[in-house]
Amino acid sequence: MTLWLVLALMTAAAIFAVLWPLARRTPLRAGSDVAVYRDQLDEIVRDRGAGLIGEREAEAARVEVSRRLIAAADVPAPASLPAGTTRRRRLVALAALILLPLGAGLFYLTLGSPELAGQSRAARQDVSAEQRPMAELVERVETHLEQNPDDGRGWEVLGPVYMRLGRYDDAVRARRNALRLLGATATREADLGEALTGAADGIVTAEARQEFDRALRLDPKDVRTRYFLGLAAEQDGRPKDAAEAWRALLAEAAPDAAWTGFVRESLARVDPSAAASQSGPNAGDIAAASEMSPEQRDTMIRGMVSRLAERLKQDGTDAEGWLRLIRAYMVLGDKDRARAAAGDARRALASDPDKLRRVDDLVKEIGLES
Repeated sequence: MTLWLVLALMTAAAIFAVLWPLARRTPLRAGSDVAVYRDQLDEIVRDRGAGLIGEREAEAARVEVSRRLIAAADVPAPASLPAGTTRRRRLVALAALILLPLGAGLFYLTLGSPELAGQSRAARQDVSAEQRPMAELVERVETHLEQNPDDGRGWEVLGPVYMRLGRYDDAVRARRNALRLLGATATREADLGEALTGAADGIVTAEARQEFDRALRLDPKDVRTRYFLGLAAEQDGRPKDAAEAWRALLAEAAPDAAWTGFVRESLARVDPSAAASQSGPNAGDIAAASEMSPEQRDTMIRGMVSRLAERLKQDGTDAEGWLRLIRAYMVLGDKDRARAAAGDARRALASDPDKLRRVDDLVKEIGLES
């Protein structure tokens, strides 16, 4: 705020200095010329006294300077400008003094970014250097597509870049064009459905659902399509259908599949009994559990719960982990341990109100408060 005030005052002072002469009723007299000529006469006397010039040269110089001095002193004062002209000049000067700074400020507020924090030149150059490859890629491809709008490969290249940048509307446009120009595949249908979901802030809209349905018909095994269809079921209020879709994904997953952790977290939202450990059972665990006796399955689950509890003792900042642990104890019928876990979670998350609220909400939801 102080900087803005200083800049405004400096601007006003500069404009005032330039426009003030316009507001005067008469122009300045030439008194400064008279002073200059008098100084020249004094200088001639000093030079003659010092022997720098002869008497004849000194006399000639005095005559010439005296003539100019008399001419300057005899110049009559210019007539005053008409009253109307003077008034108009003052109004123009005043308007410029007020409107120029005001217009500049409004122009900056409209096109500038006053809310951004200041950055040094080096910092701006570092950021630009990091972002330049992506920005240059987007610019080159966009320029190419302006001239060649039917280049399906170009649109297909641009779609993932827009998704990475969070430009979901542009990603929808790019993926529609790629689908139209290159033909339907499960991947392209799922790409468009994902972009539509991103543009809707994570909501699987009816249009996105149609795209995922088409992708599923083309490839019933596509993992991404099946995940988003499960998400659509969850958002539609059908948690059992969502859990079934995600369990099927996990059952078919390879042991080293990178996406299983994300799917397990989603499954835990709709089925608390599935959240018995941080990582959850992999495909091998599920297959082994199906062949166990009830006592063996109970032992396996309790072992995973114990590992999760031990991990949370080391790092209590994982709110999702605490929620899974509390639910797991409830599934096992151990209400006392669930209550103790809730107390530990509250102490560990006391500095984070949002995470603490989630624990409190769960405790109320499952009726753990006594």
